[in-house]
Amino acid sequence: MRRPDLTSDDGDESASSGGRFRLDARFRRLFAPRVFLLALVCSVVGLVAGGAVPIVGSFGRFVGIAFAGFVLAFLTSGRRYVEAGLAGALTAGLGFVLGTLNSALFPVIADYGLRIAGIGTTAGLIASIVGHYLGRDLRAGLTKEV
Repeated sequence: MRRPDLTSDDGDESASSGGRFRLDARFRRLFAPRVFLLALVCSVVGLVAGGAVPIVGSFGRFVGIAFAGFVLAFLTSGRRYVEAGLAGALTAGLGFVLGTLNSALFPVIADYGLRIAGIGTTAGLIASIVGHYLGRDLRAGLTKEV
């Protein structure tokens, strides 16, 4: 019996192979765990590197996350907005909350921690997706025939 190709985009599978392979192939096209781990590592490095710049402060963290999405667009082929967005959102949300834990605003964080994490998560999601979009756009422009 021939094993179905999980990477094909044609969608022509026999009824005897079952719907599991089709669902698995669609899921892998939508979300790739290895690409997500790469995006998460890039986002953490971008967060730390952007936060290390003393003048720009927390704004630099989001610039670093956007740059991580930009780099991810060069390292991977195809649209990886889900992985880039999820990694940027997780990194920014956790970084935003952990960055405010050692401040004098700790009682405020106890009351509004979920809202603060939501703001950081949303900003990281937007920064990562915009960075990934710009990276894909630049890559397409560099690889296009003149």
